[in-house]
Amino acid sequence: MTGTADRPDRPDRRTLVVDVGGTHVKCLATGARFDRYFDSGPDLEPAVMVARVLEMTGDWDYDRVSIGYPGPVRHGRPCQDPHNLGPGWVGYDFEGAFRRPVRVINDAAMQALGSYHGGRMLFLGFGTGLGSALIVDGAIQPLELAHLPWQNDATYESLLGEAALDRDGVEVWKDRVHEVFDLFRLAFQPDYIVVGGGNARLLDKLPGHVERGANDLAFRGGFLLWDLDEAP
Repeated sequence: MTGTADRPDRPDRRTLVVDVGGTHVKCLATGARFDRYFDSGPDLEPAVMVARVLEMTGDWDYDRVSIGYPGPVRHGRPCQDPHNLGPGWVGYDFEGAFRRPVRVINDAAMQALGSYHGGRMLFLGFGTGLGSALIVDGAIQPLELAHLPWQNDATYESLLGEAALDRDGVEVWKDRVHEVFDLFRLAFQPDYIVVGGGNARLLDKLPGHVERGANDLAFRGGFLLWDLDEAP
């Protein structure tokens, strides 16, 4: 894996960031040069995820954990199981499992936080599904645009996610993404849109108001999470 973007964490505040996705679970701790990862998938449950993370990061020192979660989060806790993973995430005791303080945030919101550089920003993550978040003057609002109906009763995620890309091809997918840029710019009035996720690399031409974000900025967002008064 590649090295990471600039990280704001301090050596005396050691954080492990866990970015949970539909394809991989990626981890990075304060002081580590490179992230580590393992495959996730539709059967991954939280206890298995934690056990794998603890095993993989056993030689890293950290005092607290940030988790980017691929689903809705309310008051720092998952409130719905992910569409692309196994069951059991709602109500799971992450702090008890890690034996450390834990903050959980929607994964798109975590990458949005790491990508933010002022003003009103809309983040769109194109990966297994569609992640979305809005930041206005530093205040984060995770969004759930993926499951809203869009065309012919299909949802944004069903037409923009990994399955749609494989089914319909890159050119059709890119045309839909650019249509969404226009729709969401009209709806949210952002100063700029940042795109991330594994499939953002396929967007070779971006409008002037759209920026390509580095996926490792999700880790930066996980470090910054502890500077917020409360996780969104």
